[in-house]
Amino acid sequence: MEDYIQQDLELPGIDRRKLTVEFSGGDITSDGGCLLLRQVDQNLDLMKQIASVIEDIRKQPYVTHSLERLLRQRVFAIALGYEDVNDHTTLRNDPALQVAVGELGTLASSSTLGRLERKASREMAFGIHEKIIEAFIASFSAPPEELILDFDATDTEIHGAQVGRFFH
Repeated sequence: MEDYIQQDLELPGIDRRKLTVEFSGGDITSDGGCLLLRQVDQNLDLMKQIASVIEDIRKQPYVTHSLERLLRQRVFAIALGYEDVNDHTTLRNDPALQVAVGELGTLASSSTLGRLERKASREMAFGIHEKIIEAFIASFSAPPEELILDFDATDTEIHGAQVGRFFH
């Protein structure tokens, strides 16, 4: 029996940019998972739905990055383990993340993403949660009769000025 070794994998590209995943070495990224996130987002259309509940108060003639693409960039980076907005100083030039976001050029800067995060409000968070719950319910062929939310209310007491104490 012959061993099957996959040489490459074709993924949907953007515009005229062809996207091929090769397993032969060369320039390697550990963030190829963002391409799978792109496929999931295209299937669910979640970032577009979330963008619809966020008021974009920017002056549109001066906007370079759409709200939907800003959300993709930030959410995909967090899913890849880049929770610090400062990581986007280098991530904005990552070709894999650019393809995942749907941008052919440089992505948004850390300061642009920081401004997006600072304008968050309770109303915005509520609207985003509604869209996520709607997407979850829509994933079933028939809506579930009951939805159980299991919250962990454990309070771990922190003493002193420990690193990370604000995230406990």
